[in-house]
Amino acid sequence: MSERNISNECFRSTGFSYTLSLINGKYKMTILYVLAEFGVVRFNEMKKYIDEISYKTLSSTLKELEADKLVNREEYPQIPPKVEYSLTERGKSLIPILETMCDWGEENRL
Repeated sequence: MSERNISNECFRSTGFSYTLSLINGKYKMTILYVLAEFGVVRFNEMKKYIDEISYKTLSSTLKELEADKLVNREEYPQIPPKVEYSLTERGKSLIPILETMCDWGEENRL
């Protein structure tokens, strides 16, 4: 394998940078983990599970994940309104990464 020279490279052009741009943020990985573990989750259930997140932050983070096609939002026209979130196929493709992170955490927890 030839040695690469950092002078000729740009971080933004890497696959790692692109992946990081989708999952970077204080709660994005947490939300993806919740949906990977529990499947279809209602907004208030997720807020209760991720206790420290504010309603505004949860809402905006879910919108970002939806815009990136990682999360699906299903709204049911009823009173009171019912909104459920789940992983898209694209979002599900991140599950092996999440599982690897969980395994690493279990093995290396202090």
